[in-house]
Amino acid sequence: MAFLKTVGANFFHADIPYKPMGKYVHFLTIRVTESYPLFQTDGELNKARVRAGITDKTTISRLSMFKRKQSTPERLVGRELLRNYGLMTAEECEYNVDFAMNNPDCIIYGFAIGDSGSEKSKVVVDTAFSITAFDGSHETFTLNAPYENGTMSRQGEVTSRINQQDHIRPQVFFPSIVTLKDPTEASFLYVFNNILRTRHYGAQTTRTGRLRNELIGVIFADGEITSNLRWTQAIYDVMKANNTLRSPDPLDEEDVIAAAKTAIEGLMSEEFIVHTDLIGDAFYPLLNEVKNLTANEAGIKAMLQQADTEAKTYFTKYVEKAKKTTAKSR
Repeated sequence: MAFLKTVGANFFHADIPYKPMGKYVHFLTIRVTESYPLFQTDGELNKARVRAGITDKTTISRLSMFKRKQSTPERLVGRELLRNYGLMTAEECEYNVDFAMNNPDCIIYGFAIGDSGSEKSKVVVDTAFSITAFDGSHETFTLNAPYENGTMSRQGEVTSRINQQDHIRPQVFFPSIVTLKDPTEASFLYVFNNILRTRHYGAQTTRTGRLRNELIGVIFADGEITSNLRWTQAIYDVMKANNTLRSPDPLDEEDVIAAAKTAIEGLMSEEFIVHTDLIGDAFYPLLNEVKNLTANEAGIKAMLQQADTEAKTYFTKYVEKAKKTTAKSR
């Protein structure tokens, strides 16, 4: 079943292949914080000391958004949709507990169940870095846990439930490239939709962590492209040259997106792979087509059903068959 008219079928496989076939699609995403998310390990915000730009050799500390902080919320959104449209139940497939192995989430994003089997993820996400420096991108908050009367004291005793926590500020930008290997049209749409729909990332996602994904393009290629860090450094160089880095004020989103497009176009001109770039104006027809498809129940259900059919076919041919062969050999 064909869903898209704005891109050619040659970019996709008819079925999910068992072995790598050298087709890649890269989603160019700018992740924008809209509240105070937490990307932390061992109680501290994740950060890395790196060069500010490719041209600008100044060393700065940047906030880091590790790969699982990005991929896990997105696949959980996809799993929610599969349950909503009756293609998966919580009893048959529980995330990180008991994978069913035969649905789009398991086949596209991968799983590992000890001796029971594993499937390598076809979605590649690497650590993303903030454009701005760590010092201007976070705040320290004092947190408390009041009693039911709204105060910090009860029966004359003052609680010690007061703590300090660093939070990432709103309007901090994390350029991130999400790569899908050997896509079918349905798996491409499944990952695309998950990126567009995901709104919360990081710790305490029920109370904070609001983040919006702005896709500025997709690149179809026969290999991998530049890293998140190099793209971020190139954006920094462009914004510095354009005098749009106005610390300590937040970056302007239009300036960031314009610089991101310029930077990725420059980086892609240096690549030695075959690639087709849909960036900026060339990307909008595809983006609008995907949004129109996934914004109505009939469209999203048809896409999910196709992705589910492909996943179950793959499971039967390669995963289940391998399990039976292993069992017989024992």
